[in-house]
Amino acid sequence: MVDKNSLQQPWVLGIDGKWLHRQGVIMIYRDVTNRTNLYWSFHLSESYTAVEKDFERLNPIIKSNLPFGVISDWKGAIVSSVNVFLTSTIPHQRCLSHVQRQLLRLLPLRSPIPATQKLRLIAKMVPDIKTFEEKYYWISSVNYWILKYENLLKEKTIGVGTKKKWWYTHGSLRQAVKLLTFDEKHLFAYLDYPYIPNTNNSLEGSNSQIKTKLSNHRGMKTPQQVIYLFWLFTFRRVKNRQDLRKLWDSLKTKFCRF
Repeated sequence: MVDKNSLQQPWVLGIDGKWLHRQGVIMIYRDVTNRTNLYWSFHLSESYTAVEKDFERLNPIIKSNLPFGVISDWKGAIVSSVNVFLTSTIPHQRCLSHVQRQLLRLLPLRSPIPATQKLRLIAKMVPDIKTFEEKYYWISSVNYWILKYENLLKEKTIGVGTKKKWWYTHGSLRQAVKLLTFDEKHLFAYLDYPYIPNTNNSLEGSNSQIKTKLSNHRGMKTPQQVIYLFWLFTFRRVKNRQDLRKLWDSLKTKFCRF
């Protein structure tokens, strides 16, 4: 008989970046199930090379207990690295808070176009879908909208005196539709795997605290901000005296080298 305590509990890896005034980005890799930051790094951009290097360093930390799922904002570099280092079969949820924010930027509140207003209402429903029935109803609403306004999506503007000969008149509307219909498997992975959250709110909350901390120290330049945040993340991992002793032992060894 298998001991229940010996079984690995399912946990989810959350990935997000916090930009520092466009001077670089702090990448955070977090166990969102247990609310613990596992690894963090600083890069000039969220490039494929940067995220791959992070995964090379993250893998030894999680190799004995791999995540049962991933949630991220679905940047290409993150998706690629998850597929390479954790296999493409792992359920990967696209953060619906990020999706909704993107959609609301593409579908302005005061748009005079009725089709945009109707699609905006559909877009606002995304994070609130809790059941398969609600999911199918929502997908039907999207498909009905596309069927009704298909001609609007194909409408083109002919360029006069411009480098481009033509472009889609309602480009933002097309982008919004593409985002809504891109891949429902990753929009609604949380319905098939209930232990996966549908938003990255755990990391969003952490990023909000970072913003507050940096706001309280406005005079710091980017390198100072990075050092400050790295120390902040490090000491947040300290839960008891034993953790503090381990931290000091590791730092003491490094200091002694100098």
